[in-house]
Amino acid sequence: MSRRAQPSGITLSAADAALIKGMLRRGDRQHDIAAWFGVNGGRVAEIAVGARFGEVQAANAADLPPRGPYPKAAQALAAIESLALAKSALAAAENTIRRLANHR
Repeated sequence: MSRRAQPSGITLSAADAALIKGMLRRGDRQHDIAAWFGVNGGRVAEIAVGARFGEVQAANAADLPPRGPYPKAAQALAAIESLALAKSALAAAENTIRRLANHR
């Protein structure tokens, strides 16, 4: 017996739909667009065919996010962990420089 997962709670706004339409016009893959917004590809398809947000105009190309594909969640988490380590190293270096400067 299967159970449905809890809804994500992510909803798309008219502003999101404008970006999605712009991304579609640019030629982005629906899969990549769905990943950017964190939604099921079906939501992008509904916008693509006009079933949702049919009255919304596509956003200008200059306002669009970068073209996909986007990092996988595991890659994004690894990047965040690396940045945290770098931040810690920079803070330690700054503390060392301040300590040395105060001993002069």
